[in-house]
Amino acid sequence: MSRSAHPAGPRHADVLPEGHYSAPPADLNALDPKVWSQTVTRDAHGVLTVGGIDVKRIAEEYGTPAYVLDEDDFRSRARAWRTAFGENADVFYAGKAFLSRAVVRWLNEEGLNLDVCSGGELATALSGDMPAERIAFHGNNKSVAEIRRAVEAGVGRIVLDSFQEIVRVAHIARELGTRQRVQIRITVGVEAHTHEFIATAHEDQKFGIPLAGGQAAEAVWRALQLDSLELIGIHSHIGSQIFDMSGFEVAAHRVVGLLKDIRDEHGVELPEIDLGGGLGIAYTSDDDPREPHEIAKALTEIVTRECEAAKLRTPRISVEPGRAIVGPTAFTLYEVGTVKPLDGLRTYVSVDGGMSDNIRTALYDAEYSVSLVSRSSDAEPMLARVVGKHCESGDIVVKDAFLPGDLAPGDLIAVPATGAYCRSMASNYNHVLRPPVVAVKGGEARVVVRRETEEDLLRLDVG
Repeated sequence: MSRSAHPAGPRHADVLPEGHYSAPPADLNALDPKVWSQTVTRDAHGVLTVGGIDVKRIAEEYGTPAYVLDEDDFRSRARAWRTAFGENADVFYAGKAFLSRAVVRWLNEEGLNLDVCSGGELATALSGDMPAERIAFHGNNKSVAEIRRAVEAGVGRIVLDSFQEIVRVAHIARELGTRQRVQIRITVGVEAHTHEFIATAHEDQKFGIPLAGGQAAEAVWRALQLDSLELIGIHSHIGSQIFDMSGFEVAAHRVVGLLKDIRDEHGVELPEIDLGGGLGIAYTSDDDPREPHEIAKALTEIVTRECEAAKLRTPRISVEPGRAIVGPTAFTLYEVGTVKPLDGLRTYVSVDGGMSDNIRTALYDAEYSVSLVSRSSDAEPMLARVVGKHCESGDIVVKDAFLPGDLAPGDLIAVPATGAYCRSMASNYNHVLRPPVVAVKGGEARVVVRRETEEDLLRLDVG
C-alpha cells in the first residue's frame, strides 16, 4: 500500500509541524483582491458585500450553503479574454467549469464561444440560445446519439478524439447530408500543471491521439479522405491550473511541426490551431496568475514565431478558458455549526456544506482561502481546518487557514474562488441537497440554479 494513502480514504489526521504553515496575515479582515471577485468589499459593520448586496441578506433570503456568483465580474473577465485575443482569434468558454442557461446567455452577449463535452452540456448550451455554429463539442467517448444531436444542431466544430470517432462522425454527417467541421485532438508529450511541465511519456492518457509514432499523422490522413468531414485544425490541451507559458511553447512547436508535415505531405495548410485551456487562477494569496492580455500576447508570439520558422501561414488561434473566467467570480457561503478546538493542534470549524459542494480538496488536495464575512473581528488568529457535515473523515473544505479566535456557531464564512468545478462536480453524498447558485448584480440577487429539495431526490427514487 502506498504510504501516501490511508486505507479508509484521504489522510485526515495530518498534523502540521511547528513552522510548516505560513504565519497568519496581519489583518484577518482584509480581502485579497486576487482571490475575490471585483465587487467584493466590506461595509461599515465589517459585513462582506458583493454586487452591492451583503451576505447576511443573501443567507437570510436563499439559505446556506450557497454559491454566490458575481455577474459583473463574470462579464468583465469574459470581455477581458475576448478583447485580449481580438478579432483574429476565438475564445471558447470551457463549459465544464460551470454551466447554466444564464451563463450561456452572458457568454453569448459578451461575444464568447462555448465548448461542451457531453449531451447535457450541449442541451444547456442550446437551451440558453448559444448559436450552434459557436459551439465546439469535446469528449473522449461521445455516444452516437450525442454526435447525431451535435451534427443535427449544426455545431461549429467537433473535436475528434480517436480513430473510431473519425468514422462515427463521418458516417453520421454523411447520413444527414452535411459536411461537419472537425478538429483532431492530439497529445504532444507535454503535460503542464501549475509551475511545472514534463515533456516525456505523457501520451499515456485517455484524451487525444498521440503525436508519437505517427498516429496523429495517420488520423489527419484519414480525416482528409472523408468527404463528409472538413478538417479545420489541430487541437492540443496540456494541463490545468497553469501559470508558466513554457509548456505551451513546447506544445506549439510540436503542433506546428505536425502542420508543416501535413502541408508537405498533403498540400494542405490547416487554418486553425486550438491550444486548449488550463490557465490558472489564484486560490490563495500565494498564487500569481497571469492576466488575459499577457497570456494572449505570449501565445500569439509563440505560434507566430513557430509558423514563421516553418514557413507556414499563421493559423487562427483558439483558446478555452473556463476556470480562468468563472473561478474567481464566485464564492461559497457557509454557516458555522460547531467549533471544536483540539489543544496543541488546530480548531475544527464545521460548516453546513462540505465535500458534496466542493469535492476538490478531498479529490485533489486543493488549497483554498476562507474568511469570516458576517462581521469583522479583532480577535487573535487561530489555526483552523474548515470541514463539512458529511460522514467522511476526508470531508475537508479548507485544510489549514487562520480564522479569528472568537469564531462562533452562527457566523458566516466564505470560501472564495469556487466558481469553477465546485457546482459542476457537486453530489448528493449522504443525500445532502446541492446548493443554489445565486447571481448578484447592482444590489439585487436572483437564483440562476435553484437549491435542490427532498422532493427532487425522491422523484428519482422510483421505489
